[in-house]
Amino acid sequence: MEKGALRLVQCRDCSMVYANPVPGEIASGQFYDRMSVPFYLSTDKLESDYAPVRFERELEWFRTYCRSGGVLDVGCSTGAFLFQLNTRFPGDYTVTGTDVAGAALDFAQSRGIEVVREPFLDCDFGGRRFEAVTFWAVIEHLTQPGKFLGQTAALLRPGGYCFILVPNLQSLAVRWLGASYRYIMPDHVNYFTARTLERFAARNPAFEIVRSSQSHFNPAVLIQDFRRRTERVADQERARLLKRTTAWKQNPFLRPARWVYGCVERLLITMGLADNLVLVLRKKF
Repeated sequence: MEKGALRLVQCRDCSMVYANPVPGEIASGQFYDRMSVPFYLSTDKLESDYAPVRFERELEWFRTYCRSGGVLDVGCSTGAFLFQLNTRFPGDYTVTGTDVAGAALDFAQSRGIEVVREPFLDCDFGGRRFEAVTFWAVIEHLTQPGKFLGQTAALLRPGGYCFILVPNLQSLAVRWLGASYRYIMPDHVNYFTARTLERFAARNPAFEIVRSSQSHFNPAVLIQDFRRRTERVADQERARLLKRTTAWKQNPFLRPARWVYGCVERLLITMGLADNLVLVLRKKF
């Protein structure tokens, strides 16, 4: 598959789909630092990320497995997930975030989040160990995901958990739209199916898979991308749509529509066609 300068290839041995080549500024992280202010710190994006409904699913999964302790959010951006964790469950967790986007980390720090301003593979936590490490929509951006998982294993206590969420290459959106889908984009360098994501995790012997599932379905994205079929959706437009969908989730008059939406989402999850893949790993030793 090709989309502008993006070229996706598939491994003949393991079936993994990935970008080849990867632009230098994406591999180095400079791309994400550059887009901090226009996207991550835009008013619409911040309002959406810090809305109470934004991380409802992630918090539910997280609390199922980790009730307290040290939490490291890799690719924490403006710190919204950690902020919600602290706000909803005060005193239960000690939270830390790391990212390569400096301006986004400035904002996270302003909200009381401890941040580490180094690339994850270079971080020295001084012997600290965590009960949980999260990768919410991060692994798809990494040129060395296996090393990230290895670093995670070294930082987790035995019995600790790693949470991963990535786009689903076999989702309804990808099957219908192909390369026109907005999340087939140059800054996504890995494209997982449920099978290749599980294979990726199984390569690290320190982990066992305790949950493999799917989540999310955004019909507004599906409709917009079908109509426009542009090479890349502008960051401002992505942020505006996030704001609108967040408002819909919070509107009490749309409760019947949300019930219908929930039924559709559950059906797509059953069929393996939801937007995202979810994996929860437990460190064995």
